Amino acid sequence: MEMKIRNATLEDAVELTRVESINFPAIEAAKIDTMKCRLNYYPNHFFVMENSQGGIVGFINGMVTNMKDLMDGMYTNAAMHDEKGEWQMIFGLSILPGYRGNGYSKRLFNSMIEAAKQEHRKGVVLTCKEELVAYYEKLGFKDEGKSNSKHGGVEQWHQMRLTF
Repeated sequence: MEMKIRNATLEDAVELTRVESINFPAIEAAKIDTMKCRLNYYPNHFFVMENSQGGIVGFINGMVTNMKDLMDGMYTNAAMHDEKGEWQMIFGLSILPGYRGNGYSKRLFNSMIEAAKQEHRKGVVLTCKEELVAYYEKLGFKDEGKSNSKHGGVEQWHQMRLTF
């Protein structure tokens, strides 16, 4: 199936929030106000994948900062974004269940990574749960161990870094 990747717009907020709510527990998923705020502050760091009918099937997003580590406050405070920052943070990757297993996550990651390289960032940082560490390692990320994050009440986040 032909898929297109583009930057998200504010008009996508409702659908992106719906996709996020399918893929993350309610306590971890971004709500509509947070999604709109992110889209206002850093739409060029928010990639959407669409099917041939224009339906959103997945997305990846995150802010840019000079802070080396991903901090919990970044998820809800889009004003922490610094377009001149050294590190591209990734807050979430969401693919609708019916589209998983087709390499779409990797395509979205590659879009974010290529943009960060073109913008001369030092690299990309994300946090993930234990069961996803091996997946991100296959994409070139290094596990830096347990993060200080308590996002969504979870105490088992790993910080992963891809340095260019």
